[in-house]
Amino acid sequence: MAKLTINGRVHEVQVDPETPLLWVIREQIGLTGTKYGCGIAQCGACTVHVDGVATRSCSMPVSAVTEAQRITTIEGLSPDGSHPVQKAWVALDVPQCGYCQSGMIMAAAALLAETPKPSVADIRAGITNICRCGTYNRVQAAIQQAAGISAAG
Repeated sequence: MAKLTINGRVHEVQVDPETPLLWVIREQIGLTGTKYGCGIAQCGACTVHVDGVATRSCSMPVSAVTEAQRITTIEGLSPDGSHPVQKAWVALDVPQCGYCQSGMIMAAAALLAETPKPSVADIRAGITNICRCGTYNRVQAAIQQAAGISAAG
């Protein structure tokens, strides 16, 4: 039995301790905004926050997370889409297919929490998620907009 605090709610799940956190979030809890991409923590589609830190959930066993740790998924970032990153994503029409975007948004929100006014170099170093559509320029612009800095920045 694992107890997880996800988006402010405690969930008890019966699951093998080595099950990746991603599958617990999606299949046991039913929060499907966090996506499966590569399964090896490379692409970032599965990014969630664990105590505010962007974490690739596809490679983290559920046993590595304690009940005391706060897990935030895209659904818990801002249920009404009012987080500055989400607003910038919409304003700048960042996604094309949108599949990787929940992970990108979670990575961007964690970056801004740690570095409120990131430089272009900070964004490039901090956002290592892969987008097959190649919307990286719009991702960068949206992060800058959410941070309140100009794209020339």
